[in-house]
Formats: sequence, structure tokens, C-alpha cells
Amino acid sequence: MGDKPIGKLLLRLSPPVMLALLIQSVYNVVDSYFVSQYSQSGLTALSIIYPIQLLMTALGTGTGTGLGILISRMDGNRENIRQKDFVKSGLFLGIFNFAVFACIGMLLVGSYYNISTDQAVVRADGEQYAQIIFLGSLGLFVESNCTKLLQAKGKMLLPMLAQVAGAVINIVFDPILIFGMLGVPELGVAGAAIATVAGQWVAMFITLFAVFRIYDVHGKFHIRDCAQIYKSGFSSIIMQSLYTLYIIGLNLILKQFTEDAVTVLGIYYKLQTFFFIPLMGLQQVIVPIISYNYGAQNEKRVKDTLKYSVIISCVVMALATIVFMILPRELLSIFSDSQPILSIGETAFRIISCSFIPASVTMMFTVYYQGINRWKSSVSVTVLRQIILLVPLAWLFHFAGLNYVWLTFPVTEVIAMCFGFLLYFKGRTCLTKNSINKRKFLK
Repeated sequence: MGDKPIGKLLLRLSPPVMLALLIQSVYNVVDSYFVSQYSQSGLTALSIIYPIQLLMTALGTGTGTGLGILISRMDGNRENIRQKDFVKSGLFLGIFNFAVFACIGMLLVGSYYNISTDQAVVRADGEQYAQIIFLGSLGLFVESNCTKLLQAKGKMLLPMLAQVAGAVINIVFDPILIFGMLGVPELGVAGAAIATVAGQWVAMFITLFAVFRIYDVHGKFHIRDCAQIYKSGFSSIIMQSLYTLYIIGLNLILKQFTEDAVTVLGIYYKLQTFFFIPLMGLQQVIVPIISYNYGAQNEKRVKDTLKYSVIISCVVMALATIVFMILPRELLSIFSDSQPILSIGETAFRIISCSFIPASVTMMFTVYYQGINRWKSSVSVTVLRQIILLVPLAWLFHFAGLNYVWLTFPVTEVIAMCFGFLLYFKGRTCLTKNSINKRKFLK
């Protein structure tokens, strides 16, 4: 990570991670597709619980990101004595995150659906699906930490293969369990949840075995190491968690018009993952590269990493913009043939797609700040985007009508991108100044 040209390094490391995350996104998309063939109420139920699934992913991925950052910085500093302690503490946090989320999720899922929908059948389907997802989420949380441990060592292929295996399990099991095939009873939305959990556990076992082969896991568990892992991954956790909260806020605003608009938003978030997920993969690749070179005080490679990542992300999202502009009805029809949903969604997709390119730039800035230990800058961009702007602007725009609510996305992303550039140019000299503090994370 310290010698190979940045462009070649990104092109070598990024595709496996992008593909792994893209495959991971298949879980929810496949569930939604088969459930939409089973019942419209089930599709709405999955659209409502989707933000909570994102919150689970945020906690798991964010914790793993913090762990990976610390391991990468240790490698860059050539100080690997305490790596085994951080690995031990990181694996414990996977179990801890599962226990906390499962308990809280089971307690609050009923209240969440009560405020999200007025339809009893949607509430029943959603609670059934969510309870299984919560109780089986150990696979998600442990796999997230194991994947980041592997990526911190430049092992990008194995996590991708683990996701492929999990996705295959999910795709095969979904129709069998949902519709009742091969002698299996018809389970409906519960079958979709079981298929998802099964895929996550398969991915967990594959990555966990790899971690045991690569790392010394016989270190000591330390509370302070756990705190340091959370601190390093804090901005990532906050960034993705706020993403969840603003979707819930948007759902409540859209519900005032029609629940079809809520369904449209849910379909949009499932479809846009095919373009945003590769960008999240790129984020995961550049974080260890930036962290390593930040630890090695190689400022040029840090800035080159940001430059190349912005270029790649803009190219990907330009393609996404074209697809959503030209084919909105075709994309929507994958999940629904309801005319109200198609009509609302066609306008929504075209307006929202105007936000794609500025959003891609903002995404790269947030992880750049995270990698150079400017987590406050990373969090500030995220807070501006997902708390100060998105939901409040949607609330203001909703007085003008449903179509104006969709304008929230491009307006928010342009402002957030400009703020990211402002922080970058304002703090151009911070990287050099902060490099003397590169060992603080071990204290």
C-alpha cells in the first residue's frame, strides 16, 4: 500500500470489494423481488424495515471499519505488537453488537411499525420478518468485523467469495421458503428472512476461518481497545446510522401523501444500491490505503488516493444518472405494476438522479477525513447532509406538493459537496501538521 502507483492499486483492490458489496446488496433486493411476487403488503413491509436493516449494517460495518483503520495504521507505523489484542477485542464487539441490537430490536419493532403504517397486514408481515432478522443477526455483525480485518491486510478476494456464497444461499432459499417448494411449507415473508440470515451465517463462517488463519487471535481483551475501535469507526457508524434515520423521516413525510410514495422510496433505495454499493466498496478500499500512508507520513499518496477515488466515483454515478433518467418506469416495473407507484416513481427517479454525482464526491470526502484522523470533519459533513438538510428540507418542500419533496435530494447533495470542498481547502495543511500525532490512537 505504500509503493504501488495509486491508480493501479485502486484498480486492483477495488473490483473484488465492489463486487462483494454489490452481491451483499442482493440480499434485500432478492427478498423484495420474491416478496413482491408473493404480496404487495409484504413489499411495503420490507420497504419500511429497510432503514432498520441499514442501521444494523451501519453498526456492523462502522465497527469493522474502525478495527480495520487501526490495523492499517499499525502496519504503516511498523508497530504490530498489539494487533492481536485489537483483533480479540474486535471479534468480541461483533458478538456484543449482535446482543445489543437483537434485544433493542425485539422490544421496539412493534412500536416502529405502528407509527410507520396504518395497515394491519403490513404490520404483521413486517414484525414477522424483522424478528427473524434481529435474532439471526450474529452472522451480519461478526462477518462485518472479519471482512475489515481481511481487507486491512489487502485480502480483498476472500470477502468477495464469502459474499458470493451467502448470496447464492439467499437466492436459492428465497423462492423455496417463501412459496413452499420441494416439500417445504409456504412461509411467506418469514421465509425471506430465514434465507437472508442463512446467507449471512455462511459468509460469517468463511471470513471467520480466514481471520483465524491470518491473525494471531490469542491476544488480550481490553475495554480501552474496544473504545478505540468505536472511536476510529465513529464517523462511519454515524454516517450510515444517520442515513437510516433520514429514510425513516422521509417515510413519515411521504406517508402524509400516500403509502405508495413510501413504497417508491423503498424501491428507489433498493435499486440505487447497484450504483452506490460500488462506491461504498471504493470507500472501504481507500480507507486502509489513506490510513496506511497517513501513518507513514506520505502526504502525496494520501491526496492522490482522494483524487483518483473522486474520478472513479463520478464516472460510476454518471452512468447511474443516465440509467435512472432514461429507464425509470422499467426499473420500477421490476417490483410493481401498480399505476400509482409507476407514475409517482417515474418523476421521483428522474429528479433524485440529479443528486448522484455530487453525492459521490461527498462520499469520498467523508472517508478521506476519516482516514487522516479528521473524524470531526467527516462527521460534520454527514450531519449537515443527513440531519440539518435532508429531512428539514423535505418537510419544507412537502408544503408545495409531493414532486417537490424529491428535490430534497439534489439540493442537499450540492450543498454537502460544496461544504466538503470548503473543509478540504481550509484544512490543506492539516495533514502535515497532524502527522506528528500519528501514534495517538494507541494511547
